[in-house]
Amino acid sequence: MQPSTTGADRYAVIGNPVSHSKSPQIHAAFAAATGQSLEYTAILAPLDEFPQTVTAFRQQGGRGLNITLPFKQVAADICDQLSERVRRAGAVNTISFNNNELYGENTDGVGLLQDLQGNLECEIDGRAVLILGAGGAARGIIDPLFDAQPGQVCIANRSLDKAHLIADAFKDRGHIKVSGYPALAGQGFDIVINATSLSLGNELPPLPAGVFKPGALAYDMMYANQPTCFMDWAMQAGASRTADGLGMLVEQAAEAFYLWRGVRPETPPVQALIRQQLG
Repeated sequence: MQPSTTGADRYAVIGNPVSHSKSPQIHAAFAAATGQSLEYTAILAPLDEFPQTVTAFRQQGGRGLNITLPFKQVAADICDQLSERVRRAGAVNTISFNNNELYGENTDGVGLLQDLQGNLECEIDGRAVLILGAGGAARGIIDPLFDAQPGQVCIANRSLDKAHLIADAFKDRGHIKVSGYPALAGQGFDIVINATSLSLGNELPPLPAGVFKPGALAYDMMYANQPTCFMDWAMQAGASRTADGLGMLVEQAAEAFYLWRGVRPETPPVQALIRQQLG
């Protein structure tokens, strides 16, 4: 990592892997649209050297970071200050460097909610929502999801212990049902959110038949240049429509951009641009 050669403020996304990330293109588009001077790059961090990578970036003059898999939970451990969202979720996807202190925030849930309600016009109030997976991605969306007042929230995971930990952490927001995958057979949901990373490896959660109610939306938090295997499976299994996580990615990035720069960019043109690039 080298210091900026243009004098512009430096930001980056850190992950492993990270070469697939569209965050540099998204933030470049935000900067151009809002007249902000910044540089945004992607940094591959060794799996056992995440804290050292963050420190090196800050010492090189970095102003903020986005955090992607698999570092969202360890990122919370190295921050000096945490938002209330992070305290509850235990996962950080955005870091600001404030007066030599690291401030951790999680914009994933806000991004998901904006994509569901604003872009996809998906009604959540009173609906039955199924979340697949119990990792950092799932934790990051629970709080904002309850703000939209769903009628039912269920978390399915291979490890019931991990799912129960999430249900207990958010019990003040409402009841979260915990289920293994086989026990979902015959239950119906209006919104099914794949919060696992299985689609990156072209794998599917072991879902039984009958999880989609008529009119259901299947939402994969991963994204690709074509429908994910989860989206393809969902259409065959009874979902009425599907969406990938590109909209969420752009919306959570806009929230991070606002946190860093104090300017809220327009998202539809950027989402269309990135979709075109995925082509």
